[in-house]
Amino acid sequence: MSPVGRDPPLAPGTVPVPGYEVLGHLARTGWLDVHDAWSAERDCRCVVKVVRPDRRDEPGLGERLLREGRWLQEFSHPHLVRGYDTFDSPEPLVVLETLTGETLSHLLRRLRHRPSATDVALLGVQLCSAVHYLHGRGLLHLDLKPSNVVVDRGHAKVLDLSVARPPGAAPAGLGTCCYRAPEQARGGTLTAAADVWGIGVTLFEAACGEAAFPCGDTRERGAPPVSSRRRLPRALAAAVDGCLRADPTARPTVAELAAALAATLPAPHRGA
Repeated sequence: MSPVGRDPPLAPGTVPVPGYEVLGHLARTGWLDVHDAWSAERDCRCVVKVVRPDRRDEPGLGERLLREGRWLQEFSHPHLVRGYDTFDSPEPLVVLETLTGETLSHLLRRLRHRPSATDVALLGVQLCSAVHYLHGRGLLHLDLKPSNVVVDRGHAKVLDLSVARPPGAAPAGLGTCCYRAPEQARGGTLTAAADVWGIGVTLFEAACGEAAFPCGDTRERGAPPVSSRRRLPRALAAAVDGCLRADPTARPTVAELAAALAATLPAPHRGA
């Protein structure tokens, strides 16, 4: 069986909606197919996301995709992927900008050396900026992780609002196993602190080259100190450690975290 399963993705040359032609298949997730495509209107490449053919009959998935597309069309931020178009027929479909660079998860596997402390802090400032913007529009991201961040020459963009939702009561298990905050794992009331955890766990992996937690760990005791895996400037290590406290009320706010990270940067980078 092929890596993409028995139900094939859209073939190259397919025109799923007028104005867009599929060039190739990029990835298959648990419920989506992601395609490289050409936009005739923009005369450029773009990304097309559709629900996998074997899951199109499942209730809620199409609307979940369309909701993400509508948000990304409405939002505009330098550290957030842009949405171009959203179509609800013949099948739900979302068009996004094509990003240069590579996901942080891929970059960390490829690099021969771990990122510098300055690069880790700069990444954190940029993630804080994107999350601050989302929170200002009433949304928690709830799935911040290295594979949902694309980096191009030091500039980061956050992807994937598929599990985003307003603060408040939420079912257990939202997000990705190794990266979700303890309160996401157990369910209950979610606040901005859940995304602070997501920033922290992403920075921990960027700094140390490995995830803070094995999958299945409930993390109810918080994270090991980042200094147990790598020597970092004390203020930067403290900022990362503060994000990964088990008690969400003990974590810094996004604004406090951004200020703490920015204070560790050399002067030319502080306005990034």
